[in-house]
Amino acid sequence: MDMLKDDSEALMTRLCEMVGAEDEIDPYCHEMIQGVIAHRAEIDDIINRFSSNWKISRMAGTDRNILRIAVFEMLHQQKDVPHKVAIDEAVDIAKKFGTEESGAFINGILDGIYHQHLEKQENEDQKAFGNL
Repeated sequence: MDMLKDDSEALMTRLCEMVGAEDEIDPYCHEMIQGVIAHRAEIDDIINRFSSNWKISRMAGTDRNILRIAVFEMLHQQKDVPHKVAIDEAVDIAKKFGTEESGAFINGILDGIYHQHLEKQENEDQKAFGNL
């Protein structure tokens, strides 16, 4: 979708069919894709801030989109997907589908986002929840 510059529902349906997304996985796939599309500017801004010397437009498409999905999960799905799980899953996917360097590259960016952008928020949320 990113490389084709097409965010249409028809393309999303065709892509899910092509990869054989099972019926129970399909709604989650749609939610993730729509979430990334809706929040792409915010997500890309965060990725750009934490990717030293790498503009998002210069990244390999696979790495760029793995990062986008992981950042969306970290920002908007933390109740369902803990930050560290999102990072671990993104690194595993990058190792499987990216280059030899993709896992380390993605881990470095997501780890920076977590420690410098989200960890403080997570700790404050835990303190607030603990004080109820």
